[in-house]
Amino acid sequence: MKNNQFAHIQTSFSQKIEELKRINYITDQTLLEKNIVNLWQLLITKAFPEALTESSKLEKLSTFLADETTDLTTYIAQKNFSVTAFYNVALQLLDFSPTIDFNFLDPLEAMRKINLPFCKQISNTNELLSAWYELLCTHTKNGQLLIDVLATKGFFVQFYGKTSSPIFFNGKAQPVFDTDKLIREVVYVESSLDTDQDDKLDLLKVEVIRPAETNAGLKVPALYTASPYNQGTNDEDGDALMHQMDVALKHKKENNTTYKDVEWHTPKQDLPSPRSIISETTQASETFNREASYTLNDYFLARGFAAVYAAGIGTMDSDGIRTCGSEEETSSTVAVIEWLNNQRVAFTNKTDNIQIKAWWCNNSIAMTGRSYLGTLATAAATTGVAGLKTIISEAAISNWYDYYREGGLVVAPGGFPGEDADVLALECFSRKKQAGDYLKVSNFFNSKLNQITHDQDRSSGNYNKFWDARNYLKSVQNIKADIIMVHGLNDWNVKPRNAYNLWNELKKLPVNHKIILHQGQHIYINSFRSLDFTDMMNLWLSYKLYDVSNNAADVLPDVLVQDNLKPETWKSYSDWNTTKKAEELILQQHELVSRNTDLQASAATFQDYLSTEDFKLYSTNHTLWKKHLLQVEKSPLKNNRLIFKSAILKKDVLLRGTPEVTVNVATNKDHGLLSFMLVDYGASKRLKSTPSILGRKTLGLGYHWREDNLTEFTLDSVTPWKMISVGHINLQNRTSLWKNDELLPNSFYQVSLNLQPTFYKIPKNHQLGLVVYATDMRMTVRGNEQQSYSIQLSSSSLKIKFEDIENE
Repeated sequence: MKNNQFAHIQTSFSQKIEELKRINYITDQTLLEKNIVNLWQLLITKAFPEALTESSKLEKLSTFLADETTDLTTYIAQKNFSVTAFYNVALQLLDFSPTIDFNFLDPLEAMRKINLPFCKQISNTNELLSAWYELLCTHTKNGQLLIDVLATKGFFVQFYGKTSSPIFFNGKAQPVFDTDKLIREVVYVESSLDTDQDDKLDLLKVEVIRPAETNAGLKVPALYTASPYNQGTNDEDGDALMHQMDVALKHKKENNTTYKDVEWHTPKQDLPSPRSIISETTQASETFNREASYTLNDYFLARGFAAVYAAGIGTMDSDGIRTCGSEEETSSTVAVIEWLNNQRVAFTNKTDNIQIKAWWCNNSIAMTGRSYLGTLATAAATTGVAGLKTIISEAAISNWYDYYREGGLVVAPGGFPGEDADVLALECFSRKKQAGDYLKVSNFFNSKLNQITHDQDRSSGNYNKFWDARNYLKSVQNIKADIIMVHGLNDWNVKPRNAYNLWNELKKLPVNHKIILHQGQHIYINSFRSLDFTDMMNLWLSYKLYDVSNNAADVLPDVLVQDNLKPETWKSYSDWNTTKKAEELILQQHELVSRNTDLQASAATFQDYLSTEDFKLYSTNHTLWKKHLLQVEKSPLKNNRLIFKSAILKKDVLLRGTPEVTVNVATNKDHGLLSFMLVDYGASKRLKSTPSILGRKTLGLGYHWREDNLTEFTLDSVTPWKMISVGHINLQNRTSLWKNDELLPNSFYQVSLNLQPTFYKIPKNHQLGLVVYATDMRMTVRGNEQQSYSIQLSSSSLKIKFEDIENE
């Protein structure tokens, strides 16, 4: 294993002593102890909060070894102390196993190998106290800070009911709040919407979980997760509405459409009057049982933060309808923030008109969540709403066109062929789950759903007003909140372009913005062993929502990337892109070569037709299709794609940013598409596509509180290749996403597109490959026509930015 800690902050000795006293690890009396062995024993016995008597604590000492032959009790009785013994014991406290993880003769070697911090010299009590502070801030074998492990054993129970404010240690909030006494309440926020047109402003159900201490006057920040899935989903209805993918691409009539023709302008609407307020209370009239939670929020509930969940318009117990990514959904999301910031009204229920304020909130709000949840956080941030101090958006959409479309084509999110905006709107319309409520709105919703189906325009795949209304990048200039983005470089659901485009826009703004790029797909990463993600977010949220002076904006990396070659390795960078000039590789027969090479003017042809049997096989088995597509020798799909490979690399290289492909192409039809894959060719053990579970319910989030699985990317068996990036384009969208270009059969046209952005290391002795094909069985429509494509090679190229990383 390899430890990576980015949230640890350097502190002075006096600050360390103050913080150790703050958490009651030491007292003034402890500081009077000048015998290093006696002090060491005092510090160690404090690490067993589950042992409730002095005898029990001393018994724990005998279960540790100070060296190969001496248990800790005996060692201390002999008045011995050494740096070696200190770290032998420390590694055992961190759950590392003797002989397996470290050697008693040289524990510092293991500390170096695992990348754990240590002190080379501990010769007096001050140095011992400093080393112990650092030990509490060190990750265990299971990827948690030792102080967090002690918390799960009851160390902070001593503060329950006795603290009137959060306690911070090394810049991070500690679990001093009793999760058994959390208050759960429901309120109904009045929006400025009437999406179901019942002449009443839509009310939005909001679930709040807050520390009991707020009833005694403590004001806490809110971690708000806007999840349309929170109140349930209509999976069967969504499946029934899925669109047919086995349809032919259509010819599009040439036009001169400009962006102005497709630009969305918000129409003026007359809204009903707000509800009259009959009275006001601080007591909710409704509660709830188990929320659909996010474990990162769970972690913070013990640390002085409230968790707030809202599904938004059109969901169970709320009013309105779902509209999939529209301005109305953004407004619905923002309404909850405004209530938390004391700028909007909420009621105890939907009938009594009794107002209830977020009187317990300190008016500092952060948004969290992945996918649709992170998307709505991004949408809210682009409004510049007051009170929203930061968002932590994971695998978030920044432009819905880039989710359901690409290059003038219908391109499904990976894993969901046939899904579209209307399908997602129906799936999330959980008002349907309450028959009586659904009866009142079913006809109206179904008519609006039909309108979404029409406006999303699957027939053309073009960018239009519908998609322009769902493009958050247009409003980036309004962002005032600091932003942390998390995205998988192998996320083919919400593809990396969504994060990349937002990242590039944020660079123009005076806000803090950071991004973490991991090797996963569409996942959360707060349970990874190799990365202190939860600690990083603790440092960040303590800074943003409690104004703790922990220098988080400077301590946390701007760009943090998980290495794709070395397991459990993370490296910080200044930017996703690089200033290095792109290299141009020209397509030749089966090769990618430098323009300085003696180029041959030739063409290569492939077809896009399969036998009925093969078409049926690959339409339902995408893994096999991809295997055969990328397989170089004896592939059943050898006539359905072209493969171009570089020379064998003589050194490791890093690919950064967006690869650009330009081809001179002709097809025998008046319509057509091209797809491209950038591929790392070479037999190698690579990281698995999904994280392995190292321990179930291993990560405790507090004392007698919820748990999470411990996960990590581990090496797979040897594979011959790895897809790095992908891209698709309609040959009639050569100019723009909204303009239809002419396409005459058997005429050559130059087509350029950017593939999905990447950050990928290719090791030496491998080859970079570009695979050119048409129908993508996983994502595009599948017409299976008698269609062929021809590429003029010497006028076709791949531009990509390489960096030499041999000495990295």
